[in-house]
Amino acid sequence: MRLVSDEVLIDADAQEPVHEAIYPSYSDFALWNPSSWTRGHPFDLYKKMRENAPVMWSPTRKGFSGFWSVSRYDDIRQVELAADIFSSERGSINISIPERKDWKPEKLVPASLNSLINLDAQRHLEMRLQQKKFFLPPEYIAQLREKVALKVDALLDEMERRGPRVDFVKLFAEQLPLFTLCEMLGIDEVDRPQVIRWMHYLEMASQFLTNPWQTFFSEPLFPLRFKSVVRDMFAYGERVMADRRRHPREDLLTAIAQSTLEGELLPQEYLDGSWLLVIFAGNDTTRNSLSGTLRLMTQFPEQRAMVLEDPGLIPRMSDEALRMISPVIHMRRTATADTELQGQKIAKDEKVVLWYGAGNRDPEVFPNPDQFDLHRPNVQKHVAFGHGVHKCLGFRVARMQLEVAYERIFERFPDITWTGRQKIAPNALVHAISSLEVDLYGAR
Repeated sequence: MRLVSDEVLIDADAQEPVHEAIYPSYSDFALWNPSSWTRGHPFDLYKKMRENAPVMWSPTRKGFSGFWSVSRYDDIRQVELAADIFSSERGSINISIPERKDWKPEKLVPASLNSLINLDAQRHLEMRLQQKKFFLPPEYIAQLREKVALKVDALLDEMERRGPRVDFVKLFAEQLPLFTLCEMLGIDEVDRPQVIRWMHYLEMASQFLTNPWQTFFSEPLFPLRFKSVVRDMFAYGERVMADRRRHPREDLLTAIAQSTLEGELLPQEYLDGSWLLVIFAGNDTTRNSLSGTLRLMTQFPEQRAMVLEDPGLIPRMSDEALRMISPVIHMRRTATADTELQGQKIAKDEKVVLWYGAGNRDPEVFPNPDQFDLHRPNVQKHVAFGHGVHKCLGFRVARMQLEVAYERIFERFPDITWTGRQKIAPNALVHAISSLEVDLYGAR
């Protein structure tokens, strides 16, 4: 079976495009650099890009290839819908792919490549259909919702016990999605603390690559423990997948273990990538949406007042928050042939990066885009979940968690307020709010 990791396009240090760039390039924000994103989305840059450079050439660091940055809403949708021209599989969703000698730990990079999110066309659809019963049916979402509601109440109890000032991320936002994903996957209770530990170390790894000294001072033993943690994680994946093939259950791990591609059971490389993708994709996006929504409700108190008056507005609040937060910062596609976008010629094998935060604040689609507006007529039109064949498979689960969480949060703590203190981790893929201090009872 073809592996994405066997055929993926390796960066070739192409600092200039094949065809001349017809739009200016802005270098005041290094889009490729995870450290840049600790300040949040560069909305001023997005505005300049949309107005003056909708398909902008973006150089990157030495040894890696530059890319075309797409910032207008309609162009992002156009690229997403033209999957035959703009491939997810040819270069993966990652901005850069290093040389194979730098793929360390050795199983980690292949696992990030061999998964549903990096497959094109028929192979993507084939795998997607085999997992959909754990993401889309209303009956399944309703059952999951009951479990989520109980977990939300327990987390709020703990917040109240530790309050009035707490870190919303640590006590709530990072706990809820991991619980939900473990329930969906069918991870045994005894194994769940391990999963939490693995996710912590994998998040620390991206920070270590960006700022090793800061990571060393916060967790001195991290470099010594990381390899063994990753080894344990993949050993667990092998055991649990083998078990689900021998002893199937009614859970997502079984659906993954029993999945086929091109008529064959998935090899271990795809099994590793598939269950880890569910953990990563579902955890990061929902966690940051939960935190970002609370931040917005503090910044726009008149909108929060409307929700408190009418909780039926919470679904609209969730979608408008997703538009403004854009928890997934970007996705990358790779041109399969010479093509053109907004008059800009793009060569075969050049990268095209879609900046969702820019598209979600395009004033041509969302008038007054920096205003949180519960009554925006096209509130669900955002591209926070992507668009087209690659639209996030878990979008209904994500919406459900946001809705249940804020129904309970506003019922119990109507005056909950962000104090202004936060930390955003260095991450160019997701808007990674790693800490958000709140006061449960607000200014009172």
